Amino acid sequence: MIDKGNRLFFILALSMALIVALSNYLVQLPVYYFNFENLLTYGAFSYPVAFLITDLANRKYGKKIAKKIVYVGFALGVFLTFYFSTNYSDLISIRIALGSGTAFLVAQLIDVNIFDKLRNKIWFAAPLISSLAGSTIDTFLFFFIAFYSTDINWVTLMFGDLFVKILIALIMLIPFRILISLIYEKPKVEKKINV
Repeated sequence: MIDKGNRLFFILALSMALIVALSNYLVQLPVYYFNFENLLTYGAFSYPVAFLITDLANRKYGKKIAKKIVYVGFALGVFLTFYFSTNYSDLISIRIALGSGTAFLVAQLIDVNIFDKLRNKIWFAAPLISSLAGSTIDTFLFFFIAFYSTDINWVTLMFGDLFVKILIALIMLIPFRILISLIYEKPKVEKKINV
């Protein structure tokens, strides 16, 4: 039987994988409303949730376990992306999968480290600053790897994407505060999880 700590670990890791796979699919779909098709994709709306998951894990379990969740989420997310949303006859689709995996891993690990350094500051400093830094790095790496040297106006898409991610990072502070009060226990020592 899975204890409460392990159950939360697996919920966070599975949520991370699903967000990664969903975002990799949605980034291929431009937002056609209000003439935003050259400025924004739907992936910008879902991906910032990955930083919320990482930050919740970091606050609950600490840096070491948060990194494990990133690795598990990365492995499952990349598998799901390559299996369900990659068109192997389309180079752009393959580049999206590779760019997503690379950007995700780098940005999430940076997020974990920044969050860990700021964790004892005012409650919103760690999730906000780490998410902003992670989102910026993720966005640049992803769009560069996926779309550099293509006909796609990737720089404009990148800035539109980043603007939405920053906005959502601000909004994610609300569920972060609510969820952390539900799952956080003051640790006596860093929690041990058998994974």
